[in-house]
Amino acid sequence: MSINDPLGDMLTRIRNAQMRRKTKVSTPTSKLRERVLEVLADEGYIRGYARVDYDGGKSEFEIELKYFDGEPVIKDIKRVSTPGRRVYSSVKDLPTVANGLGVSILSTPKGVMSDSQARNENVGGEILCSVF
Repeated sequence: MSINDPLGDMLTRIRNAQMRRKTKVSTPTSKLRERVLEVLADEGYIRGYARVDYDGGKSEFEIELKYFDGEPVIKDIKRVSTPGRRVYSSVKDLPTVANGLGVSILSTPKGVMSDSQARNENVGGEILCSVF
């Protein structure tokens, strides 16, 4: 089975695992997924992630989800730019998520970063997803 949107698949796995109150969820590896997971960990939305290598050259990320008082830290996580509809934004027009309480994750010429980092670096790019 081929996956048309690997990043959207990872976000859906995280969303589904948190609805079922799972502590960990696994997803196949890719560089883009790793960069997005780094931003999620830096912003405090997940506890962390680890790369698990299997026989035959396959590997997965095991994502450790974060909860506070029994509720998931991630209230809403959604894909903004899809393979059929790419969404780009300049640094001046970067949207705020939940009046600044949430984070947009962008793919910029300087790498994958949060919207606040993009404003500090003065770069725009493709809005990959938003997290609240």
